[in-house]
Amino acid sequence: MTPHATPVAPSPTSAPPLLTNPTDPRFWHQPPAAQHAAFAALRRLEAPARLTDPATGRDVYALVRHAHVVEASRTPRVFVSAPGVTTPEPARWVRALFGDSMVNLDDPEHARLRRTVSRAFSPRVLADAERDIDTVCARTVDAMIAERPADFVTAVASRVPFEVICTMMGIPDRYRPEILARVNHASENIGVARSRLRVPGKGLRALARMRWMIGRLARERRRHPTGDLVSALVHADLDGQALTARQLGAFFSLLMVAGVETTRNALAHGLTLLTDHPRQRALLAADFERHAEGAVNEIVRHATPIIQFRRTVATEYAIGGRLLRPGDKVVLFFASANRDETVFPDPHTFDITRAPNPHLGYGGGGPHYCLGAHLAKREMTALLRELLTRTPDIRATAPPVLAPSTFDHRVRSLPFTFSPPAAPPPGR
Repeated sequence: MTPHATPVAPSPTSAPPLLTNPTDPRFWHQPPAAQHAAFAALRRLEAPARLTDPATGRDVYALVRHAHVVEASRTPRVFVSAPGVTTPEPARWVRALFGDSMVNLDDPEHARLRRTVSRAFSPRVLADAERDIDTVCARTVDAMIAERPADFVTAVASRVPFEVICTMMGIPDRYRPEILARVNHASENIGVARSRLRVPGKGLRALARMRWMIGRLARERRRHPTGDLVSALVHADLDGQALTARQLGAFFSLLMVAGVETTRNALAHGLTLLTDHPRQRALLAADFERHAEGAVNEIVRHATPIIQFRRTVATEYAIGGRLLRPGDKVVLFFASANRDETVFPDPHTFDITRAPNPHLGYGGGGPHYCLGAHLAKREMTALLRELLTRTPDIRATAPPVLAPSTFDHRVRSLPFTFSPPAAPPPGR
């Protein structure tokens, strides 16, 4: 870990020194307290700070206040997603080969695709998903109790969202182990600094293989629809045309990586938070139905699974006293906005009764607000209920092992323990 350093407030027009620049991967090797102090210093500046992104050598502007992140999120004509919201931006040939992810699209293409996808989430599909969530959570805890695994991430936190999404999409069981391996490989390479030049072949082959599998399934569902989400998507109408294999592949990749990873990380951070704050845990356990929604929202706020998204300025625009010009790059730091003292009193306190809690854990609103937010909240609620009911003393036994990512608050592993529930009396 990088030694603790006291952040120095940068000037509004210059890049801050090392350890106060959150676009630098080394920033995320610091203890959380140092990161939060640096963001607090950036929030106190009169205008959004101009930083130098070491990955590109370009200047970027840091939007760190809650109000500024919301403003940019809800002004998509100015703050556009294309050509990409992550670093590095996808190469043109990669986009041509694999298609654009929905997060990298702007209107009207984004609006058309989102409408199509939204229509596929019919009431019946969502009702089936709700039932699947309860079933998957119960089976996951059954397996956890039987197998007594050492790592909460692998055995519990990643399994629930992955199985829910696969079932909802209609992914056959025979495909799932390979898809999970591809998803894990893809997520491990997002936002993580590399000490040497990385050959992209393995990652692209993994992506191509996953797209091939979903393409094959799509062809089957076009001939023989089964009522799952893939069937709905390949028969959805997109300006008179069915969803193409490339569009379906791009959406599937987004759903698997974003839907699985963000919920997995939130669940792992959630167990850590409930372990570290026994009074909050006791409050939740004592009246789960009353406090579950507040607990889920506070876990997401406190953990902020997605640290940041990027935008490109399309037209001259002033925000927070800073005049931005076409072509400028901005970073929407959700990790900072969710600790903004002007919005969240005692922002570093974990409080499941916090109300209101206008966190930006699923985005700042606007057209790119997370399509799966409701599903993610439902998964977290169901799993927490199952765990606290059946293994009430479950707890983390050490801090989570984090990936030093500039993109997401990723948990690689989390050791945990619990007492198995007592066996039911004979005859029951």
